Amino acid sequence: MLLTYRALKRRAHAKTLRITTPNGIDESSYVRIGGIDQWISVRGDDRANPVVLEVHGGPGASNLIHVPRTRAWERHFTIVRWDMRGAGRTFAASGPQGQGEMILDRLYRDALEVTDHIRARLGVDRVVLLANSFGSVTGLRLARNHPERYSAYVGTDQNIVDGGRDTSAYEALLARLEKAGRKKERAKVAAMGADRSAWSTHEWARYSKTVVTTDPLTYDTMKTVIIRSLWFSPLHTLRDLRTYLKGMTFSEQLGPQASTIDERAEGTTFRLPFFLFQGDSDVLTPPEPARRFYDEVTAPLKDFALIRDAGHFASFRHPDQFLDLLLTKVRPAVTGEPAGR
Repeated sequence: MLLTYRALKRRAHAKTLRITTPNGIDESSYVRIGGIDQWISVRGDDRANPVVLEVHGGPGASNLIHVPRTRAWERHFTIVRWDMRGAGRTFAASGPQGQGEMILDRLYRDALEVTDHIRARLGVDRVVLLANSFGSVTGLRLARNHPERYSAYVGTDQNIVDGGRDTSAYEALLARLEKAGRKKERAKVAAMGADRSAWSTHEWARYSKTVVTTDPLTYDTMKTVIIRSLWFSPLHTLRDLRTYLKGMTFSEQLGPQASTIDERAEGTTFRLPFFLFQGDSDVLTPPEPARRFYDEVTAPLKDFALIRDAGHFASFRHPDQFLDLLLTKVRPAVTGEPAGR
């Protein structure tokens, strides 16, 4: 019965995903990026729309599973979804031994290659850079260093890594565990210490999972948005889903690498429109550090907005709210057109 229901939902989603407009685009393939084959999907109802390159989070959490939830975005933008090395179909193509260097600098260079491939393929000078969650660490570096390639930066579930000075999210987790009486879990987190640069890959993964499962809103989003998107994705077989999860586990090694970054030291000057759209109740990447960083940013145009009733994964829990922000704030900035829905 469960598999029958899954088949019906996948069939309905597949029908929704069809692009039949005269100037639409729906193509996906492996492209040689950084010495390995990496999966790139390009979808949109009108090639004349602004191009958006997504830099997914996780690490290792391909955004392909969310295509049905974000289908409406494709009516106003051409969306490029790229499975980074270690993620999704890129991980599936050659397994753990074929992913090459799993370091942040390699992902950064991959992203530049993907950007140039898309610019050439679609015949555009610049693309909107949309980075979410762990991908926003790479996203900030791309936006800061390459305004000639990107027409705007949009960060959501934005990570602000400040060299370990802000420990508020860690302390809030300890407080939640204390309040819930989860003494063993609290002891494990306390033993890790607040210095993330000293965490092992296993400790980094444990911290993230504990944050997700101790916050009711984030946990609900995991169950009703993330897990359902995985289970009902028309683009993934059951074998694909197993590989997807293996890729996420494999990519956890990237997590601790970001802990020594200091975004303020790397720079708060951005020579392109700069937007941060954060879940108002996010406990994994809280809105307060993102807002403080935003206040220090110098950019030709900038805007900050909270997504209501959202924790982490805000753009996927409320894709309608997120699209409204894209249409009223981002699209006018990159096209010069009036703001509109």
